Amino acid sequence: MVDQWRSDASRRDREARVATEPGPGAAAQDDDTLTVLFLCCHPVLTPASAVALTLRAVGGLTTAEIARAFLVPEPTMAQRISRGKQRIAGSGEPFSMPEPEERPARLRSVLRVLYLMFNEGYASSAGADLTRVDLSDEAIRIARLVHAAEDDAEVSGLLALLLLVDARRPARTDESGDLVPLADQDRTRWDRARIAEGLALLDDAIERGTVGEYQLQAAIAAVHDRASTADATDWPQILALYGLLERMTGNPVVTLNRAVAAAMVDGPAAGLDLLGGVDDGLPRVDQLRGYLHELAGRRDLALEHYRRAAGRATNVAERRYLDAQVARLAAGGPA
Repeated sequence: MVDQWRSDASRRDREARVATEPGPGAAAQDDDTLTVLFLCCHPVLTPASAVALTLRAVGGLTTAEIARAFLVPEPTMAQRISRGKQRIAGSGEPFSMPEPEERPARLRSVLRVLYLMFNEGYASSAGADLTRVDLSDEAIRIARLVHAAEDDAEVSGLLALLLLVDARRPARTDESGDLVPLADQDRTRWDRARIAEGLALLDDAIERGTVGEYQLQAAIAAVHDRASTADATDWPQILALYGLLERMTGNPVVTLNRAVAAAMVDGPAAGLDLLGGVDDGLPRVDQLRGYLHELAGRRDLALEHYRRAAGRATNVAERRYLDAQVARLAAGGPA
């Protein structure tokens, strides 16, 4: 255990020196990092195992830190990482970048892992805090490495998306750590440097003429980030972009977001209609139904759905927010 701790500490020191003092060895180290990243995103692994391996081997997080991030016991996470390593070893994959014909498919896996890693950091699925800054920052750091190495529009799109969304992080919670909805955020606290970088990356990606799901998500984030106030948001454009994204991915989570945009453009009934075919077991469905019913003036139905959402919430900060909505509606407070 002491040896492992020393190894981790030394690795972090090396990474810090490389980050602050780039020199001839920096490119080689980045190459090794990318090789390990592509190995960690091997198609024989499940997304959960790939994320865990990436955090351990590329991000430098300890097994205990990864276990805490995903709220599983450390021995469980150790087994998951060990099995992932064994599966890669059993595949006979050499320690090198994939062959050119394998690279596009493997790159898609890499982007998916980074996307999942960022999402878990930006909106933690469970625990006391709304965010895990270490995870979202690590996803952005690694995405920068991939962007420097890969001339690909979707890589640019993913990095743009991460930056544009992460730019809002300072305003997502109040002084007590409670969640602040997007419409109520103090936009002067948004990170304008990250927004500018993200917009430039998005423009570069779109100019290439090929459009992927990460570029579309980045374009939606850009519409939000460009709006000086919530009322100035171009909801018709967001609705159109979500329509394209839904046709491209068929993802029910996209349908949830399209329902919000439809409600903002055509009224809450339009949003509720879109939710009619969505699985009630998905996270956020009850929260969104509660919000739309409240917009429609049906406070009794809104209260019912908010209560159900609060009972299902696994993140403490999110549950506090939902409990507050329940208390407000139960007391007859203003919308």
